[in-house]
Amino acid sequence: MKIKCLIVFLAAFGAFPTAQAQDGAALFQNHCARCHDGAEGSRIPSPALLKQLAPEQIVTALEKGAMSAMGADRSRAERYALAEYLSGKRYAGVSPIPKSAYCGRADAGFSKAAAAPSWNGWGVDTDNTRFQPAKAAGLAAGDVPKLHLKWSFGFPGATSAGGQPVVYAGRVYVGSWEGDVYSLDAKTGCIRWSLETEAGVRGAITIGHDRSGRSIAYFGDLAANLYAVDAATGKQVWKVKLDEHPLARVTGSPTLYQGRLYVPIAAREESQVSDPGYVCCKFRGSVVALEAESGRRIWKTYSIDQLATATQKSKSGTQLWGPSGAAIWTTPTIDARQGVLYIGTGNSYSFPAVKTTDSIMALDLAYGAIRWVRQTTEADVWNGGCPRGDPVVCAKDAPDFDYAASPILVDLKNGKRLLLAGNKSGMIHALDPDRDGALVWERKVGRGGTSGGILWGPAVDGRTIYAALTDQVRIGGGREVDPNVGGSITAVSIVDGEPLWRTPNPSCAQRKPCSPTQAAAVSAIPGVVFSGSNDGFLRAYSTRDGKVLWEYDTVRDFTTVNGVKAKGGSLNDGGPAVANGMVFTNAGYSHHSGVIPGNVLLAFSLK
Repeated sequence: MKIKCLIVFLAAFGAFPTAQAQDGAALFQNHCARCHDGAEGSRIPSPALLKQLAPEQIVTALEKGAMSAMGADRSRAERYALAEYLSGKRYAGVSPIPKSAYCGRADAGFSKAAAAPSWNGWGVDTDNTRFQPAKAAGLAAGDVPKLHLKWSFGFPGATSAGGQPVVYAGRVYVGSWEGDVYSLDAKTGCIRWSLETEAGVRGAITIGHDRSGRSIAYFGDLAANLYAVDAATGKQVWKVKLDEHPLARVTGSPTLYQGRLYVPIAAREESQVSDPGYVCCKFRGSVVALEAESGRRIWKTYSIDQLATATQKSKSGTQLWGPSGAAIWTTPTIDARQGVLYIGTGNSYSFPAVKTTDSIMALDLAYGAIRWVRQTTEADVWNGGCPRGDPVVCAKDAPDFDYAASPILVDLKNGKRLLLAGNKSGMIHALDPDRDGALVWERKVGRGGTSGGILWGPAVDGRTIYAALTDQVRIGGGREVDPNVGGSITAVSIVDGEPLWRTPNPSCAQRKPCSPTQAAAVSAIPGVVFSGSNDGFLRAYSTRDGKVLWEYDTVRDFTTVNGVKAKGGSLNDGGPAVANGMVFTNAGYSHHSGVIPGNVLLAFSLK
């Protein structure tokens, strides 16, 4: 969710200059160490974590991934030298995916398959319940213990595979942090098409139809572009830039409703403040409404209504700006009855604090006007400079209680409705969408913290909300996470917020590095809730009592269908997609609260 300095992916083919002529240690000390210093509260990968990576993965980060802005200032030889120094291994380059990984025959039945069960977009439905009904799931609770690995797919050069897979028309659609989007055959994993994007794609893909009936895939990237692509062929239909801030990005997924796309905009600017010289901050979160057919902008509403202006200077003499922040990491939720969409916002990046941060907001679908705001944490000014203790840069004891999880709209049996929202404070809030977000009940289910609490999202089956908790603890207040603390999944009644059960995650035992925390979004089917953990396990729990029905350890090497060397790791960000008797999940995460890198998409089915 919010990172700086060095990690993600590439694609450098052919000959390359030797790194031996460059001093990797000196390059790191001069250009990278200030950000990767292991400071308390930092989310930037430490040298110890970078040591786990292959040099090809680090080069990818510097050339095409999250570190491309910094990598652009280094020569190619310097990038290779840094990669070799940090990984301790020789850089050999990244091999392209072989032709044998592509499907041999055309997909003649695509149009007919489009009517098959799907997991479309982030939350399956525009209520963002992340609940798949029995018929579409194709799995009963009794089937889940029989799941086995059917195929695996490796993302070249990647250190993370955290996006939400999408299932549609017998295919799996998934983006990568390296800037590639793939359409894979759901049964075999062969590639139907792939598309290179301007920047990484971490949100779920949303698929709809244009006026001619053609299936169109919509998705955003980490350079704040939105794409429309023919879902059958991969041909680009249109592409638009949504925000001009250099660090703006689309992390949530676009929501498609009645011919319009509603797209959330975030930015990683707050992490830049780990550099005392960074002028913080000017970004404002927003939602953009587009015409799905053409990409034409209909409206754009900022979560902070005023532009940032110069405020104070930091202890180091850097001019600061504000207000800023209120990034929107979440996929919008649609309320057709009220004619609004709901989003959650993040914290303030700089002073002055505003009333729309750490909030649930309702925006008019037609015009984007803000109908109401429900703030749950006041004056939360947090950024990467907080560890320096400068009071004009960061609020003292700022909690960083973002809403990274989408609000969930549910109907009760008595005819009333609730808007359920969990955030990094470890709280679940139940709001009344028909009374301007009035609080109905709230329940604290976790310790909370900068890594959660509730991070990427709960699931709701109509009676119960299931929330995974990180509750990460750092040893001695430093970078290393406690391998024995954190992680659980809890079930709470949606009627009154009463706890029903709670299942703690086991400790990491001998696995190093490891964290038992559970940050990934939760997915549910009747009788079963799936939750991935930063320890690398995907687990299925009984919705009745929280008993573990099935688990799979992804931390291993895989022989992939596309011939790419791959391994699993922390499960973080997107959750499993369940459709037509199969379960799909990404494994491996090197950002934010993830601790075990990896680069694999896994497909499970019954024998």
